[in-house]
Amino acid sequence: MFAKLDSFWQKPPVYFFVLTLIAAATPFTFAPYYQFWLMPLLFGALIRLTELKPHRRVSSAYWFGVVAYATQFWWIHTALHDVSGLSNVFAIPLTFLLPMFLALYPAATFWALGKFDHLPRGWRIGVALPMIWTLAEFARERVLTGFGWGALGYSQIASGSPLAGFAPVSGIHLVTLLTAAVSAWLVLLVDNSVVKQRIAAAAAIVGVLFSGCILKTVEWTQPIGDTTTVALAQGNISQQLKFDENALPETYRRYYNQVSQSKAQIIVLPETAFPQFLQNTQPEILNAFAQAAKQNGSALAVGVPVFTADGANYLNAMVLLSQYDETQPEKMALYAKNHLVPFGEYKPLPALTNPLYKIMNMPLADFQRGGVGQKPFEMAGQKVAFNICYEDGFGDELIASARESTLLANASNMAWYGASNAMWQQLQQSQTRALELERTMIRATNTGATAIVSHKGEVVAQAQPDTEAVLEGAVQGRSGETLYMKLGGSLPLIGLLVLVLVGLKFVFKSQPEK
Repeated sequence: MFAKLDSFWQKPPVYFFVLTLIAAATPFTFAPYYQFWLMPLLFGALIRLTELKPHRRVSSAYWFGVVAYATQFWWIHTALHDVSGLSNVFAIPLTFLLPMFLALYPAATFWALGKFDHLPRGWRIGVALPMIWTLAEFARERVLTGFGWGALGYSQIASGSPLAGFAPVSGIHLVTLLTAAVSAWLVLLVDNSVVKQRIAAAAAIVGVLFSGCILKTVEWTQPIGDTTTVALAQGNISQQLKFDENALPETYRRYYNQVSQSKAQIIVLPETAFPQFLQNTQPEILNAFAQAAKQNGSALAVGVPVFTADGANYLNAMVLLSQYDETQPEKMALYAKNHLVPFGEYKPLPALTNPLYKIMNMPLADFQRGGVGQKPFEMAGQKVAFNICYEDGFGDELIASARESTLLANASNMAWYGASNAMWQQLQQSQTRALELERTMIRATNTGATAIVSHKGEVVAQAQPDTEAVLEGAVQGRSGETLYMKLGGSLPLIGLLVLVLVGLKFVFKSQPEK
């Protein structure tokens, strides 16, 4: 039966159609759909297709990557065309530029897999491939500032997925490894004439899933202190109006009403909620917000761009505005974004991109980095470790601040991406960071997804996106470290995978299939 099916799948039109279809279905495995069970089936199908046409496995993997990343990240087109007004003549090619680059990593994975063709199928597919894929995903997260969105592991950060339980052990890359492994083991279970290998694959799948269920019940950190009330402001300011001087009075009025009407102990406004530079914002405005917060007994953090001390550069920052003193404005606690967005917050290829920036309505490029391990804010008895927007995709970089924190906070402005899936994919990253660091994550965003995420990665409260809203709730601070934090991040896992692969390459002798 399998021989007849294999012959059918190998027909070029069928092969190409199925390959494209499974790649185009990958967005459904991530937020907001959370169909985590689908990813092992899709990735397993890719593995089997590349086995059917081994001479085309690199090109097949590349095409899979292009289609998968283009469909997952179509919000790039939303930002370029719908929001920034860039003509489709430029917007469509630029939308595919990132997927075409990212697809090099899947292609490199299956190219590297060819170096392990001396291994028996079970070892090659069931062991080597998941490791190589994980190393490629790690590289994708790091090279050229990195872009880890769409990693296999993120598909498993969902309430029903057993594999989510591994996030506090060694982070998202361990979850990616096990997702790829389960996919490969499904292939070995379903399409295999060797009974022992089928039994081994079934046992491995059951063992990993059962272990994940057990790990989800483990409490790595401990509650500390009393619960604290929070208010997360969602201004819903259109990106086209955000930096329009004529719209500034309405922006400040909207946020002032949200702050003055809240009695929460902690209030957080989104990234660049104040669109003017802090030094250019009228002291009367800053003082009005600070006094409103103080009168209500609230600690207030606000997103605002800030000039550096020399006045020559600037930062994408959060400031503890409730500490504002007109005579000593520099005394406010400040967090400056460290991991910047290429082409959004700095221009890695200015000769190429400067002409496009003139066409698009995209100010505030070329920010400076704030540095890793910045101090948490002291807010209403909580130590709040902030990160801003894109930084939520880099768990290793948040560990140092998280160690000193009791609460995590993300401030974002996703208005660039309209009503696309970008906000939900970023929310899923926040869920991942909450799991890895086992601390509650509060998220204040301009248009969504404003939410409270528990230390177990569950979204416990959420504001309606694309509306003006204030999300209120009570959160519990936590202390202690997950194993992921104690290990210092993903590098120990990555180092181990490299060592195992070297061993497989040079120690494991070629054996005939039995």
